Amino acid sequence: MTDRTHPHETIVLATPPDAIPPEAIALAANLLRAGEVVAFPTETVYGLGADATSEAALQRIFAAKERPLSDPLIVHLADASQLAEVARGVPPEAEWLAERFWPGPLTLVLPRLARIPALVAAGGDTVGVRVPAHPVAQALLRAADLPIAAPSANRFMHTSPTTAAHVLADLDGRIACILDGGPTMVGVESTVVDLTTSPPRLLRPGGVPLEALHAILPDILAPAFAEDVPPPTSPERIEPAHAPGQMARHYAPHTRLVVFDATGAEALAAMLALAAEALARGERVGALAADEEAATLEGAGVRVARLGPVDDLTAISRRLYAALRELDAAGLDLLLAHSFGTRGLGLAIEDRLRRAAGGRLRTI
Repeated sequence: MTDRTHPHETIVLATPPDAIPPEAIALAANLLRAGEVVAFPTETVYGLGADATSEAALQRIFAAKERPLSDPLIVHLADASQLAEVARGVPPEAEWLAERFWPGPLTLVLPRLARIPALVAAGGDTVGVRVPAHPVAQALLRAADLPIAAPSANRFMHTSPTTAAHVLADLDGRIACILDGGPTMVGVESTVVDLTTSPPRLLRPGGVPLEALHAILPDILAPAFAEDVPPPTSPERIEPAHAPGQMARHYAPHTRLVVFDATGAEALAAMLALAAEALARGERVGALAADEEAATLEGAGVRVARLGPVDDLTAISRRLYAALRELDAAGLDLLLAHSFGTRGLGLAIEDRLRRAAGGRLRTI
């Protein structure tokens, strides 16, 4: 994986979800069939897609992202009926979950079919599969008529992209094409459930809340997240994971981020206190904050990226990565944030913030 750039300028094609140009989809599909990589919107984040049956095409994903081969990819399908084309021994639980949540932000880890290269699974015998709900992703999958492997379309370990501009900032000149379908709707990656274990195990919280999974998988295991898994010392070889996004530090901005393990007034007070200390040292401070907290922080001299109303976890999830990128590009010295609890989408938001902060929350 020595050639980390694409030899041509990255093409950006406008593909509004309500009026998708057929010629843009046809061009992107042809590129995928030719072994190129194409970034496209899903309902969660933008994905970097390649033919999941071609090892050479998959290598281009790893090269463009500078991603270690030990970090597995998720395979995207146009329809649940195609599951048998990429997985074997599909259990009834997969069918129940697919019927309830597909198309949507849920990835199922299943035994891998031999036609899917082991590279997809970091050399393992499983494969993560999902059916995305975004109309542009659906159009591309149907036009390409291929299973498409697609991690998030950003440099490895950097904050995930929720707009085409985010993709271009990370991967311009490294990939063939970007389909610009506007901002994504969920804003954090898919939930990942491992169905190769008994009972099933939640590997990554995401767009489908744990509470919704309990209705179908009452015995699902939900271990502590942001486990102390160190980042790779070599880009080529560490122990493989069953799902992406398992490292303690991931989704991270370049600017130092401190996240408080608290909510409400207690969290706001802690952020103000730490901000005051940093500002007194001459540091520039930014904060991810709910709308209700913004004026107080701004009055204290903190640059704020607003996430939305404090009780609207859907809006906060949708804005999270864009807000992180906005502050990270502002030339600040310290970023602050806090938990929004662990109910519903709060669990996924906390997981991403924890990993973005290096794997730990600061207690008060």
